[in-house]
Amino acid sequence: MDDLTHTSADAAPGNEQPAGAPPATPETGGAYRVLARKYRPETFEDLVGQEPMVQTLENAFDTGRIAQAWMLTGVRGVGKTTTARILARGLNYEVPGGADKPTVRLDQEGVHCKAIMEGRHVDVIEMDAASHTGISDIREITDAARYRPATARYKVYIIDEVHMLSNAAFNGLLKTLEEPPEHVKFIFATTEIRKVPVTVLSRCQRFDLRRIEQPKLVGLLRRISDAENIQITDEALTLIGRAGEGSARDALSLLDQAMAHGAGAIEASDVRQMLGLADRARIIDLFEHVMAGRVAEAMEELSQQYVVGADPAVVLTDLADFTHLVTRMKVVPNAGDDISISESERTRGREFAQKLSMRMLSRAWQILLKGVHEVQTAPKPLAAADMVLVRLAYAADLPEPGEALAMLRNGGVVPAGGGAAPQGAGPSGPSAQSGGGGQQARSYASGGGVQTNAQPSAHASAQPGAMASAMQSPAAMANGRPQLQSITGGVPQADPRSAQQPEQNQKPAVDPVSARLKDLRDCADLASEKRDIPMKVAIMRQMRLVKFETGRIEIQPTEDASADIAGEFGRKLTEWTGMRWIVSVSRTHGRPTIYEEEEANQQQLLADAKSHPTVAALLSQFPGARVVDVRVQATDDEDPALADPLLEEALGDDDPEDS
Repeated sequence: MDDLTHTSADAAPGNEQPAGAPPATPETGGAYRVLARKYRPETFEDLVGQEPMVQTLENAFDTGRIAQAWMLTGVRGVGKTTTARILARGLNYEVPGGADKPTVRLDQEGVHCKAIMEGRHVDVIEMDAASHTGISDIREITDAARYRPATARYKVYIIDEVHMLSNAAFNGLLKTLEEPPEHVKFIFATTEIRKVPVTVLSRCQRFDLRRIEQPKLVGLLRRISDAENIQITDEALTLIGRAGEGSARDALSLLDQAMAHGAGAIEASDVRQMLGLADRARIIDLFEHVMAGRVAEAMEELSQQYVVGADPAVVLTDLADFTHLVTRMKVVPNAGDDISISESERTRGREFAQKLSMRMLSRAWQILLKGVHEVQTAPKPLAAADMVLVRLAYAADLPEPGEALAMLRNGGVVPAGGGAAPQGAGPSGPSAQSGGGGQQARSYASGGGVQTNAQPSAHASAQPGAMASAMQSPAAMANGRPQLQSITGGVPQADPRSAQQPEQNQKPAVDPVSARLKDLRDCADLASEKRDIPMKVAIMRQMRLVKFETGRIEIQPTEDASADIAGEFGRKLTEWTGMRWIVSVSRTHGRPTIYEEEEANQQQLLADAKSHPTVAALLSQFPGARVVDVRVQATDDEDPALADPLLEEALGDDDPEDS
């Protein structure tokens, strides 16, 4: 049940321990109350971070425009149930001698406040829909809603986890929810707003309770720690606030656990050990090793963090978080001003943001994102994390497809640009690994803005001596970055004369096969030669020709044609002829299909045959006889063996009465 949002430092009513008093123990008497319950909010002022909702309710109460139902949604622990109770308290707020109307200003405890906040008021009924999901539970509510409240102003029904109700229960609630008695109010709370039927949502005012921002959450933890006389460092509170992920209840539960774990003063190291986190500074060191290509140092650092209790999946998650931080600092310069960021993260993050390219950061993020899932599902998480680091060191600086193409065109030289990479790999980095599958040259440029890298292909890796001399010569290191020599090896070189001719002035030669294609019949014959019977059937039955030119065809597909018939036809022609063909769909009405033309010709032949005197005489001699087919006898210059049996089988026999 989500029943905590930002809390005040005042103890809840009914709590025997005053704020600042030492926690109750078996020796001092009394049961210990966890912080999440002890510091539960009691007024709208305590709901830090929910200002839009408070403002809406305040205006509604002041003007008398009070809704009949509210829907509170949000992630776990942001205070949905607590907000529902405070709202019920405001609806039934009553002070002897004071104003007798709903209000959000709960300055002093009213007649019904204590019972409502403790969940025991007779007119404020709470139901957990996770355990009461049926229509019978809703029927009890609808039957009781007819009766007026016993003591309070409104009878309020709070239904938590309302998305768990069955369809029948939702349907049974609709009528009462749409036209409830004037003394009935409904408050719903859910974490799965998408599972609530729209018919229910349309009858409610919806409030989305937001996650608590980390600075506000850390401030809340500091106030509660001071009230509890807990000695805890700011860094430890920051770690707890970050692990809380915007949920006050989660953060306070972690603070409770840290109090038990620390047994006195709580340091950041205690929280890291409790949560299985790695030192943030060591995460940054690991990030630097990986970005510089120092695989051995990176794997050793990960191993040391694993020995002291860090979870490999958490380490990779922290690496991804730091990658995101560096990327934000690169895009938003003032992103480092967040008070929840440590000084080391701020300083070194800005340094990386200046020197790393956006391409490297984006690729590192993708690798880490997939790597976290791999580590979580791997039988040996540490081994899987090692492989992710190796992949990151070798692949984070691969050239883009355009750069790789430029390398081939320029004889293996990488064009300048693209950002800077961390310092060149040392003896343990990828550039020195035996059989590593490729050498990398990385360096910080003096201006921090230019990156050069080389990824030789398989034929180039067979010549390590030439590659090493190209990277290690003094001339190659001019201006703070290596000027790589040609590493083409076996790359075929283009004719210099052809390279000097502009591509736009070179008209592609027409292939002989393309030259003989004049209409769709020629294309169908070509498909028959290629033994592609499905395409030949499609050409003959599903294409109406609009326009035919060499390299470009316009067709009108039939109703039963596939959606991609034009694209598939163009790809087939390009594959068969070696020349690019563009087939487009036209709205202009085209000629009949080849099959339709053949059918029309066949019908004309049948009509001509029936009108022939000899045939007419035969038909008159045999009552009931009819002409079902006409076959033209082949002339001497025609080969009757040209018939395509595969095509005839694919087309089938459309006349079931062939005789």
